[in-house]
Amino acid sequence: MAYQTRQRDPLLDSSMQEAIEKRGRELIGLALLGLALAIGGMLASYAPQDPSFFSATDAPVQNMLGKFGASVASPLFIVVGYGSWALAAITLAWGARLLMHFGSERAISRVIFAPIAIAAAAVFASSIAPTDAWPHSFGLGGLFGDTVLGAVLNMLPISASFGVRLLSVPILFFAIGMLLFVCGFTGDELRRLGRYILVGVILTYAALLRVFGAGLNGAGKAARGVAEKTGERRARRAEARAVASARTVPDDDDFALTEEPDLDRSIAPEPSFSRSTGGLLASVSTLVRRQPEPELVEAAADPETAEALEGVEAPTEDRIKARIADAIRLRARGGAVRAQPSVGRAEPPVVRRRKPDPLILKVPGAVPPAPMAEIDDMPPVPVPALKHPLSAPRTQPEPEAIESMGNESVVAPSMAGPQVAPRIPQRVVPGMVEESRPMVQHPDRSAPKPSKKAQAEAQPALALEPQETAKYEHPPLSLLTSPVAIQRHVLSDEALEENARMLENVLDDYGVKGEIVSVRPGPVVTMYELEPAPGLKASRVIGLADDIARSMSALSARVSTVPGRSVIGIELPNAHREKVLLREIFAAREFGDTSMPLPLALGKDIGGASVVANLAKMPHLLIAGTTGSGKSVAINTMILSLLYRLSPEECRLIMIDPKMLELSVYDGIPHLLSPVVTDPKKAVVALKWVVGEMEDRYRKMSKMGVRNIEGFNGRVRDALEKGEMFSRTVQTGFDDETGEPVFETEEFAPELLPFIVVVVDEMADLMMVAGKEIEACIQRLAQMARASGIHLIMATQRPSVDVITGTIKANFPTRISFQVTSKIDSRTILGEMGAEQLLGMGDMLYMAGGSKVTRVHGPFVSDEEVEEIVNHLKSFGPPEYIGGVVDGPDDDKESDIDLVLGLGGNTDSEDALYDQAVAIVIKDRKCSTSYIQRKLAIGYNKAARLVEQMEDEGLVSASNHVGKREILVPEQG
Repeated sequence: MAYQTRQRDPLLDSSMQEAIEKRGRELIGLALLGLALAIGGMLASYAPQDPSFFSATDAPVQNMLGKFGASVASPLFIVVGYGSWALAAITLAWGARLLMHFGSERAISRVIFAPIAIAAAAVFASSIAPTDAWPHSFGLGGLFGDTVLGAVLNMLPISASFGVRLLSVPILFFAIGMLLFVCGFTGDELRRLGRYILVGVILTYAALLRVFGAGLNGAGKAARGVAEKTGERRARRAEARAVASARTVPDDDDFALTEEPDLDRSIAPEPSFSRSTGGLLASVSTLVRRQPEPELVEAAADPETAEALEGVEAPTEDRIKARIADAIRLRARGGAVRAQPSVGRAEPPVVRRRKPDPLILKVPGAVPPAPMAEIDDMPPVPVPALKHPLSAPRTQPEPEAIESMGNESVVAPSMAGPQVAPRIPQRVVPGMVEESRPMVQHPDRSAPKPSKKAQAEAQPALALEPQETAKYEHPPLSLLTSPVAIQRHVLSDEALEENARMLENVLDDYGVKGEIVSVRPGPVVTMYELEPAPGLKASRVIGLADDIARSMSALSARVSTVPGRSVIGIELPNAHREKVLLREIFAAREFGDTSMPLPLALGKDIGGASVVANLAKMPHLLIAGTTGSGKSVAINTMILSLLYRLSPEECRLIMIDPKMLELSVYDGIPHLLSPVVTDPKKAVVALKWVVGEMEDRYRKMSKMGVRNIEGFNGRVRDALEKGEMFSRTVQTGFDDETGEPVFETEEFAPELLPFIVVVVDEMADLMMVAGKEIEACIQRLAQMARASGIHLIMATQRPSVDVITGTIKANFPTRISFQVTSKIDSRTILGEMGAEQLLGMGDMLYMAGGSKVTRVHGPFVSDEEVEEIVNHLKSFGPPEYIGGVVDGPDDDKESDIDLVLGLGGNTDSEDALYDQAVAIVIKDRKCSTSYIQRKLAIGYNKAARLVEQMEDEGLVSASNHVGKREILVPEQG
């Protein structure tokens, strides 16, 4: 009985297998750490007297690992010396990395380069002079290090001592680099380690600077404090005497605020060594310092004031009452002033402070001033009303008024009312706070910047004078449909995030672990960027495209890697598709103001940005797509792109349309070199004419000594501006008498060469009629026509290998694929899957020059718009056709073209082969294909062709019923 085991679940699921692998790595890491410690202990306790393979003694073993450790450490020190410590460092690094679950990449390379790193460490150790404690006769790098270093020094033409000093530094850097590579350090880790070291050095320097700066500031403050206390005591005693000697209280009208000449010098900014104005160190030291907390100091608890008033006699009772009445009057006046709105800018009162204000945070370093909004929110400072102007101050200040004002303006705000810490504006340092990146990344949905042509057409001009001459004008943008009426459908961020979470659940159902890190909505599709879990292959996610589309209820889903990033892009179509119009692309600066010689408006990418390609750089374009995928509309947009930018003198077109439907509307425009070709046989003639034109252009360029059409036309424009003719000196022969070469001057008129673009709408029909000739012409043009200014745009709706052969694919690196029917067709045109998941109606994949594939949404242009543009172009006159394009060149030129393409008839070698075959038939009186093939050692096809030619010329008869032929030429006697 057979059992079915294919659909049976595995014994361990993926998560369990991953857990077992992690535990296994951890065990290996622990083993390596133990081995590293054992090696380090073995090397650290090495003693030359221990018994080993190189010394047999009865002395006790001093090595930590016993006799085994001594037996291993002794050969290590003898061979590589101190370079053996690199073995312990490498083992320690490997164990730590395995234990921390990172750094397992390039394991084989690191194992291979580990001996090289140990050897480099030994050579560097040999370059260091050993000390007296070194017990061996060789250097610190062992016998290996001394041998290698000595060999290198012998090759240098310098002394040994100077050579050691010269080589020690590069050997050190090489050894360090090898050790870092073997230990598994990556570039990011080294940069991160360097940043940590740099920040540590800066913080250490800032801390030292802070300590020394604080010490110097403390010494300066102490010295200034002694001098200030002495001066303040004298000032307070004088103030107390003035208060005691006051007999009368001044009236309100006589009171005026005067500026005290003896200001407190402690208000001035204190010099600080830590206060720096520039550089990174100043910013770091300011951030590192801790700002002191504000302290509240009782105004009455001032021992210096009490000490100053000890020697002053107490005032009498009348004087005390007078002072109290004066203080009450001043307080009432201050309240009235506080209630009035401030008209002008109030100057703060000049008050002598006994100590610095305890509520002001003294922050080391420069603190930016408070903004005006915060200053306006602060409570107003009480200022007494001024009667007399400040221009005539009194020389003697009023002590009572000054004291009352000091109590009002300094003590009252800090003691009365709620204790609110002052607001100090924080300085925002760029880069200190990492902003969280939103999941939904909306593209720029604003209207694209218009080009100069679009701006000029938007401004109507007045026709003041009638236009007499019908000069060629480019088609205006007004002939195209305006994108104003297009409805933009944009989902909310919540809906997009909900779709992202739903997609994560769908992927989790299929065993794909990861996280959606970004959502990029576009006009047609929305791309969800998946950050896969470590170890997840991208091909596994790409193969789930059909299942993802089914689970998400979408028409299709395209999954591909994002070039240059570690995410996988999952593109799902929007519920409401946005229409892309051709006028949007033409009016954008990417097309209107570009300097490309042959711009092609392809459409918009998934983010909504315009995509414009340069046909001159491609240099040829291959397009594939099924019926209804938007291929014909894309060809129309490409043709219109050339017609909108280039005049007939700059670009000429040859259109080949075997279907007789798509390109016939352009018949009669001035850009055409011939009528639209619809006969496949004439298409071969037209392609041969293009090959001949390419050869003629290259001959002209070789005469001018230029490399491409741009250089040729530049020379022609210069000659036309100067009114000159082209001339060159050529050798025409030799003199009959002297034998010297004869030179003549050849002159030819300068003539601009326009670009020629050949548009082939259906390649499959041409390959069916004349596949060999078509392929030969296309191969020749694709290989050589770029520099001559001839470019091909070919399209087919059957991208099979018999239509798009390997030769054609090799010469068409730039390709566009619309929706195809199978993955095989997608691989044929692009080399990868994905084109079968497109939405149709202009949705395409654009591969530029064999590089990454970009998804583009092609613009739409209606048949009515194309007809209006064609009628506009026809109004400037009929086209100037060239008859040879369709009729074919003369016989001599056609034979030359066939010879270039390898399509010629009887050449000299074939004529000689035919003569040999005729001679054999006449001599042997026997004629058959196999006989001629065997006698001439040629292929069967060529032999059959020779026999048929002899039959046509009457040398042999037709074959009878048994296949024999009669020789009609009489036997030569």
